[in-house]
Amino acid sequence: MRLTPLGCLAGMPAAGLASSGYLVQHGDTLVLLDAGPGVAARLSAERTSPLTAVFISHEHTDHLFDLLAIGKTVLAERLRRDDEHGPLRLDEGIPPVPLYVPRGAAARLRQLAEIYPVTTHPLLDRAFDLGFACHEYEPGESFRIGDLDASTALMQHVAPDCGIRLEADGESLVYTGDTGVTDAIAELANGAGTLLAESTLRETDRSGHGHLSSLDAARAARDAGVADLVLTHFSSPDPAEHRWHRDRAAMVFDGPVATVRPGIAHPVSSSRKVLA
Repeated sequence: MRLTPLGCLAGMPAAGLASSGYLVQHGDTLVLLDAGPGVAARLSAERTSPLTAVFISHEHTDHLFDLLAIGKTVLAERLRRDDEHGPLRLDEGIPPVPLYVPRGAAARLRQLAEIYPVTTHPLLDRAFDLGFACHEYEPGESFRIGDLDASTALMQHVAPDCGIRLEADGESLVYTGDTGVTDAIAELANGAGTLLAESTLRETDRSGHGHLSSLDAARAARDAGVADLVLTHFSSPDPAEHRWHRDRAAMVFDGPVATVRPGIAHPVSSSRKVLA
């Protein structure tokens, strides 16, 4: 399994870096985790095969705003003309891409697609029912994505956020989405190979909004017994800030610690013995 970050910033893009978005590939299975601003362009550069599915951790713009652009791209790949001037029609041989979103999100996404209609080609406005096949998941739900087993758990954030665990052939990746300090991280990541954890703050969040510092992420990685820790969702595009978080995390977690670099693939580690 391989993780390729497409973006790494909390909030909006800056200094050429996109917001949250991560490609996970295992064999022919290609999953996009979150789709913040700037991710659609990065995805178009990195993707060499069709998406198997998209998973959205929660409904904040820095994690889903590019879904409309990605959905329209997927839909365009399904559309054909019988001749140069004929009407657009669906190619039924190309299926829509499964889109896993929190409960209630599908209707809001369809409203987003309706804001700027393409009146001459109305099929192009149907990204969220013809480009994507929406599935509203519940916290704690498990499902199969291609050849990956996926399981979710509710984290601690101002908007309901679910982390996700992806597993196949003895390898496993856990992605936190956005969360404050919670035992749910270590429970979901128990014995996992790679923990992809947000590292937004320099100090522990006391506001209740729900974000991690690098020390918080490292403690969760240590408690879960994961093989390695990868930090993301930084509040600054400055590489020196990212290195600061990495060095802080390494004070607590004794396994390998890395920071994401968009476009640079990171191998997902093998699962470890589940802790009691």
